[in-house]
Amino acid sequence: MSDYYNAFAMSPVPAPGPDAVPPEPFHGIYGMPAFVTIPTSDFAASVDFWTRGLGFFELFSIPGTLVHLRRWAFQDVLLVSAPSVPEQPPAMSFSFACVLGQVDSVVEACRAVRPDSVDGPRDTPWNTRDVAVTTPENARIVFTAAKPFDPASQAARNLAAVGITPPDLGRGDSRGDNAEHA
Repeated sequence: MSDYYNAFAMSPVPAPGPDAVPPEPFHGIYGMPAFVTIPTSDFAASVDFWTRGLGFFELFSIPGTLVHLRRWAFQDVLLVSAPSVPEQPPAMSFSFACVLGQVDSVVEACRAVRPDSVDGPRDTPWNTRDVAVTTPENARIVFTAAKPFDPASQAARNLAAVGITPPDLGRGDSRGDNAEHA
């Protein structure tokens, strides 16, 4: 029995598909459930890359101390002043959702700002197309887009093997779409 349920209604990420339209940049103020903090020694270069390459906008800044960047709702980045940045990207990465139609434009925009900043795109076993980007701060950022779900695909079998099935395939239980959990 699975405790997973369909909760897509609470996410700004649109349903995957070839015609998926990304949400508008979100300018509201909210309590951030999660965010990434990235040290930078060059605010101008960092802000330029994050805005022109990755499509973020500057929500606000505290000059010389912090720049709060945002894209969609719940996609927040705090650039903070640091005397230096790591010489190598770390093994870990931070991922941001995008729609499939944005992957190529992210690749092109990042390469226009920093030619050697992009790795990919590549398809994953969990049904996404990902592009890894190394920012001026040597942060590893992954833009990940869900691909349309094909119930006959290997990705569908991979997800089913861990108990994740689309609502229309069901499991024969009476919980339906698990609305009581939302």
